Amino acid sequence: MATPIMATATAVWLVDNTSLTFRQIADFCGLHELEVNGIADGEFAIGIKGLDPVASNQLDAEEIEKGQGDPEYSLKLKQDLLTQSRSKRRETRYTPLSKRQDKPAAINWLVRFHPELSDSQIARLIGTTRPTIKSVRERTHWNMANIQPTDPVALGLCKQTELDAAIGLAMKKKEKAGEAMTMEQRKTLVSTEQSLHMETEYRMPSSISGLENFTLSDTARETGAEEDPLSDAEKLFNLPSKDNNDT
Repeated sequence: MATPIMATATAVWLVDNTSLTFRQIADFCGLHELEVNGIADGEFAIGIKGLDPVASNQLDAEEIEKGQGDPEYSLKLKQDLLTQSRSKRRETRYTPLSKRQDKPAAINWLVRFHPELSDSQIARLIGTTRPTIKSVRERTHWNMANIQPTDPVALGLCKQTELDAAIGLAMKKKEKAGEAMTMEQRKTLVSTEQSLHMETEYRMPSSISGLENFTLSDTARETGAEEDPLSDAEKLFNLPSKDNNDT
C-alpha cells in the first residue's frame, strides 16, 4: 500500500489536528498502531514537526471528514508523490546481457557506413563507451577478427527514428563546418555530375618529371634515322659507354 511522504511527520500532524483513531492514522501512514499511540503520549517522534497532508496535496479534506465520521473508514491517499518523483527521473538505457556482445558489431557498422557520427553520438545511440568505440574504429579491439558490421536497428540496440535523428544532427553540424571554407577552396570543388563530364587531363608524374626533355638528337632528325634507345638510357643512368666496355 502506498504511504505518504514523511509518514511520521504526517502522523504527528493528524494526531494533533484531527480526531481520527490511532488505527486509521497508522493504516494511512504505514505505521504500527502503538507508534501512533506513542506519538499521542509524547514518547515517540519527539521534536518532529507535523506535515499537513492536505497542504502537501496528499490527502483531501473530505477524506479526513469521512474518517472522523466513521471510525472504520480507511483514508485514501490522493496521489503517490514518491512514485511520481521516481517516474520523472531519467532512466538509463539498459541493454540485456545477451545483446551486449552485439555492440562492437553495431559500432563497426556505424563507423563504416556513417562516418559523420561522432563518438559521443554513437555512445548515446547504442549505450556503449568511448574506449570501446575507439578500439573498433582503430581496429585494436581484442575480438576484431570476428566483428562483422551489423545494423544496430536490426540488433535491437536502437530505433530507426533515433538513428535517423542522430544522422540528421551530424549532417547539420557537418554543413555548418563547411561554411568556414575559404572562397579559394570553394572554387576548387565541383559536383559529381560536373566531374563525370570533364575531359581527362594527362600530366607527367612528378617522380619522372624532366623526361619530356629527352628527344631525338639533331643528327637523327636530319637523317631521319631512329636514335638508339640505349644511348639515351646511358645518358640517363650514367652508364659507361660501349667503347669503354670494348677496351
